[in-house]
Amino acid sequence: MELIYTIFFCYLMGSIPFGYILTKFILNKDIREIGSGNIGATNALRTGNKLIGYSTLLLDISKAVLPLLYLKFNQSDLLYVGSLSAFIGHVFPIWLKFKGGKGVATYLGILFCINYLLGVIFIFVWVVIFIISKYSSLSSILASLSIPIFHFLYLKNESYYFFIILFILIFYTHRENVKRLINNTESKTKIY
Repeated sequence: MELIYTIFFCYLMGSIPFGYILTKFILNKDIREIGSGNIGATNALRTGNKLIGYSTLLLDISKAVLPLLYLKFNQSDLLYVGSLSAFIGHVFPIWLKFKGGKGVATYLGILFCINYLLGVIFIFVWVVIFIISKYSSLSSILASLSIPIFHFLYLKNESYYFFIILFILIFYTHRENVKRLINNTESKTKIY
């Protein structure tokens, strides 16, 4: 029963669509009709309201951190199941007909809960790629790829398979961005 409760609770936490809620509450607009139509932090910045954008980022990180910290210190054997459930909740939220965000901020929260070093590496790679390219999508994909590679080369335990699965899911959620990057039609992102 603990496994079922963990999956259910972490999924529900992950599925809270903060970008949608904040845009609706502050601007009285539907974020799905702005920019890319995505509910995540990058598109929330496209509303033109930095408070919405950065609040979405922090809240999307925290919705993974809060339940996973509890699991880490109380039921550590369920940490990876809870992490995957929170991620799936963000990408496929029940509240928005299973059409959610791309999972990057929630993934960052997962990384910091599992091993803060992985979170630091993700941020470092993301920032370097973003400074070079100005593409949030490319930065997210390559930073996500760096985690299973680093994990395999340096941490040397079998949980790198988990990070390969999450990279594949993040790549999947960015499939339209990948097409636009290949066609040189992807829009650059201003984060400041």
